[in-house]
Amino acid sequence: MPHKFNDGRRHKFEKKRYRITNWADYNESLRRRGDVTIWLSPEVEAAWRAERRKTRGGQPVYSDLSIVTCLTLGIVYNQPLRQTEGFVGSLVKLMGLDLLVPDYSTLSRRGAGLILPMKARASTDGPIHLVVDSTGLKIFGEGEWLENKHKTKAKRKSWRKLHLGLDLVTGEIACSELTTDDVGDPTALPELLDQIDGDVTRFIADGAYDGDPTSDLLVKLFGVDVEITIPPPKTAVLSAEAVGNPTLRDQRIAAIRTGGRMAWQVSSGYNQRSRGETQMGRWKMVIGPKLKARSFPNQKTEAKIGTHILNKMTELGRAKFEVVA
Repeated sequence: MPHKFNDGRRHKFEKKRYRITNWADYNESLRRRGDVTIWLSPEVEAAWRAERRKTRGGQPVYSDLSIVTCLTLGIVYNQPLRQTEGFVGSLVKLMGLDLLVPDYSTLSRRGAGLILPMKARASTDGPIHLVVDSTGLKIFGEGEWLENKHKTKAKRKSWRKLHLGLDLVTGEIACSELTTDDVGDPTALPELLDQIDGDVTRFIADGAYDGDPTSDLLVKLFGVDVEITIPPPKTAVLSAEAVGNPTLRDQRIAAIRTGGRMAWQVSSGYNQRSRGETQMGRWKMVIGPKLKARSFPNQKTEAKIGTHILNKMTELGRAKFEVVA
């Protein structure tokens, strides 16, 4: 987290060490993530062609499933649309299937506004402990290294804002949304929470979400029992009814004034927010820090597919830790 307390003396604090308790399973899951054994299942082959529609106009050739499959393979192997077309074509040829492959222009046109099939959560997953955070993804513009080397200013640089909601229980991304860089975190929160199909019992976010609109929205959607952990700013003051009827925000302010901010972070579990930041770093390392699509609708589809890819990798297995020191 930025601006940590005691930042100049943190080297004196003993750093905790962890041990992976399921190393064999986790090691196998990492190996499977790099397995390039690819095939199209009979279900995908049967649904590759689009169903004929009865309305007027041209008939679609490819189903949404075929477009999602091609775009997913392109993101996994970091291929542009033309190379994705050739990769899928060679895959179909090696399998001996009688299937047409979408060309790159079809992938670009159909990718705009594409609705991805949502995976239903199992009833045994239980309630969601949600951590929400956001990060920036580049679109175009010169990199920092080139600017520093030649001492030039970026003539044209832009980026998008990726909002992610991580479920601390399952380790999967429960919701994601891509917006322009001028959209604030609280503004994007309603669209994020609309994607949640379970009961959120705990919500953790940074100080950007502090305020009554966020608390009222969470209570409206998930009830008064939802545990909200959002740090108030240093200049926060108690409400007028803090003495007789304190709000959740008043309780957080009082706890920080009594025991200090660091003690509140430990007692409230706010430090778990770092897992959301770790998920951001995982996204940029696996999917990439830059969007390949040029139009905003295609970029939103690219972000959704990236979420599905990371969740699929999480399904293969994740590490379980225990503190050893």
